[in-house]
Amino acid sequence: MKILVTGSNGFVGKNLVESLKNVRDNKDRTRPNLNIEKIYEFDRDTDISLLDEYCKDCDFVFNLAGVNRPKDNSEFMKGNFGFAETLLDTLKKHNNKCPVMLSSSIQATLIGRYGESDYGKSKLEGEKLFFDYSKENDVKVLVYRFPNLFGKWCKPNYNSVIATWCYNVANDLEIKVNDPNAELELAYIDDVVKELLDALEGKEHHCEFDELNVVEKDDGKYCYVPITHKVTLDEIVNLLTCFKNQPNSIVMLEIPNNSFAKKLYSTYLSYLPKEKVKFELKMNTDNRGSFTELLKTENCGQFSVNISKPGITKGQHWHHSKWEIFMVVSGHALIQERKIGTDELLEFEVSGDKIEAVHMLPGYTHNIINLSKTDNLITVMWANELFDNNHPDTYFEEV
Repeated sequence: MKILVTGSNGFVGKNLVESLKNVRDNKDRTRPNLNIEKIYEFDRDTDISLLDEYCKDCDFVFNLAGVNRPKDNSEFMKGNFGFAETLLDTLKKHNNKCPVMLSSSIQATLIGRYGESDYGKSKLEGEKLFFDYSKENDVKVLVYRFPNLFGKWCKPNYNSVIATWCYNVANDLEIKVNDPNAELELAYIDDVVKELLDALEGKEHHCEFDELNVVEKDDGKYCYVPITHKVTLDEIVNLLTCFKNQPNSIVMLEIPNNSFAKKLYSTYLSYLPKEKVKFELKMNTDNRGSFTELLKTENCGQFSVNISKPGITKGQHWHHSKWEIFMVVSGHALIQERKIGTDELLEFEVSGDKIEAVHMLPGYTHNIINLSKTDNLITVMWANELFDNNHPDTYFEEV
């Protein structure tokens, strides 16, 4: 299959093209039945003569080309309608009846705050052009009315509040919120690309619109991305504030799979300047080695790394309720655990050559001994709760 992507250097275009390359090069195992031979990339800087060649040869078209923020509103119609007309005329010239996807916008509904949108009007005219082309030439056309989109590689200070705010927060710049309770419907770029690849396989999702609301319908006129998120501006700001503070608190929020928070955090990270990609951790050092808290979670404990110098014994304490897991990743150690009030002793010899996890049992005093005379012992530790200085649940007693 040969794919033409117009607007290939834009936000959606770049993400789609890279995903198509992964499929083409057999790096994407989720699309075993999708065979991509060529990807034709066409953008505003591409020689216009190549459009003729691409339209003659392609088997599917993703038309993502368009104008979002022109200097003059008259450019909306030229960029969003004019190019679409050129594209369809070129396909018609070569009698190429391959499926064509159109990137439109919810603004094309011209409902509510979009009623006077010149951008929306230009998108609506583009939709009509595509639907007429489909009817007159018996060609499958897929018109997607996208909501607000966000994700990596989206240009800040352009047409995405998420991109702008992520960039500003990551770079310690001010963000402006006019109405904290205003709600946005957002689609994440990976969900958009997944839907477009589904469309490539003939598995697109169809719908109709009830004003601004999607109504799923198998024979619907329009297509849509089935996963979107409705969030307020205040919710977005609160999440971004937590993300910014994470290197200082080392507390990672609970971020459920496929949640908006997960997708926003991935987006935020993509805007970090180089000096913030790396951040320091507090190492507690003494003549025995060091202990460093790596990461804390809100409800699932914390991770730390312990470094013991040769021959050193660490630990020698017990807990009523707290439990831990020790994992030696480098070096050679003996872990001892003794049940409080008894001589019952458990011993485990462990090594970084075969990484194993050892439970530190509640009610057992425990230690870890570096058996090497020359090498440091490195142990990754997990505790089921955050350390609380006021209630440490930690009591000294030698094993």
